[in-house]
Amino acid sequence: MIKPAAYFHQVDSSTVICDLCPADCRLSDGKTGICGSRFNRAGELFTDNYAELVTLAMDPIEKKPLYHFYPGSEILSTGPNCCNLGCLNCQNWSISQEKAPTIQFNPERLVQAALDHQSIGVAFTYSEPMLWFEYIMDVAPLLRHNGLKVVLVTNGYINSDPLADLLKVTDAMNVDLKGMSEDFYRRICKGRLQPVLENVRQIARSGVHLELTNLIIPGENDSDAQVGELVDFVASLSETIPLHFSAYHPDYQMENPSTPEATLLRARQMAVKKLRFVYIGNAVIPGGSDTRCPQCNALLISRSGYRAAITGLQDGRCTACGTTVGIRQ
Repeated sequence: MIKPAAYFHQVDSSTVICDLCPADCRLSDGKTGICGSRFNRAGELFTDNYAELVTLAMDPIEKKPLYHFYPGSEILSTGPNCCNLGCLNCQNWSISQEKAPTIQFNPERLVQAALDHQSIGVAFTYSEPMLWFEYIMDVAPLLRHNGLKVVLVTNGYINSDPLADLLKVTDAMNVDLKGMSEDFYRRICKGRLQPVLENVRQIARSGVHLELTNLIIPGENDSDAQVGELVDFVASLSETIPLHFSAYHPDYQMENPSTPEATLLRARQMAVKKLRFVYIGNAVIPGGSDTRCPQCNALLISRSGYRAAITGLQDGRCTACGTTVGIRQ
C-alpha cells in the first residue's frame, strides 16, 4: 500500500532527501532509496510498504532474542520487505535485499490477530522494521491500548528524531550491533557504525527494555580487540544490559567458515568480567543461554533452543537470595 512518507525535505521542486535513516538518500523524481521502499513521486516522498507483511508467525520471545522480557512467552512476529543495510552475510536476504510477495494487514487487523493468538504483543522483525516507520506509528498505539507489547528487532540504523518517536510507543528492542569498526560496517554492512552507537545510547537512556546481539564472523569482527571494545561500550551504558553473542554460518554472499565454539566461549569469558548477563546463541553450548543470578549464581531460567523453563525467578527477583535482576515478567 502506498502512503506519504514521514521525515524528508525538499531540495527543489523535483528533488527530495529522505531523513529517516543515516543513508540520507537524495532522490530525483521517480527514484527509490537504498531501502527499496521509499521513493520520490513529483517532489514528494512516499513509501510502498505500508501494511505490507512478508510473513506472520507466532515465535518464542527468546527467538528475537529477548531473554529478559517476558521469558517463556510467545509473540506474534512480522516484518516488511526492505532494509537500509546490505549485509553480505544476511540470513534473510530474500526479503531484505529482494522484492518478495506480501500480504496486506491494516493496523486494526494486525492488532486483532495478536489478540486472537493470545500473543503478548507484536514483534516487528525479520528484516528492518524501522523502515516501516509509518505503519508502526499507527499500529503501536492500538497495541498498547489493548494491553499488548510492542517489540522492535532492528539494526539500529535510523536518525535520532524518528527514533525518538518510535521510543515513545515501543516496549522492548533488540539491536543488532554488528561490529565495532567503521571499516567493518562499510565493507560488510554497507553502512556506518557511529549512528548505531549513538542510537544504542539513546535507547539505553529511554527506559525501553534493551538487549544487544553481536554476530561473530571469523576473520571479520572476532578479534579480542573488537570484542573487548564491544564489551566496554555496553558496560559504559549499563552492566545489566543483556548481550547475546551469536554464531555465524555462511549465507548470502559470504563464505567465511562458521564461528567456532571456542570463539564464542572466549568472547563470553571476556564479557562476563564486565557484564552481568552474557549469552551464546545460534549454537548448542550447555549453559550458554541460561540465566543465573548475578549475586548468588542460582539458576533463574534454563533454556534449550527457544524453550525456556523459569526455575528460580518470581516477580523479577531471584527466589534464592531475593536479588532484583531486571527481568520483566
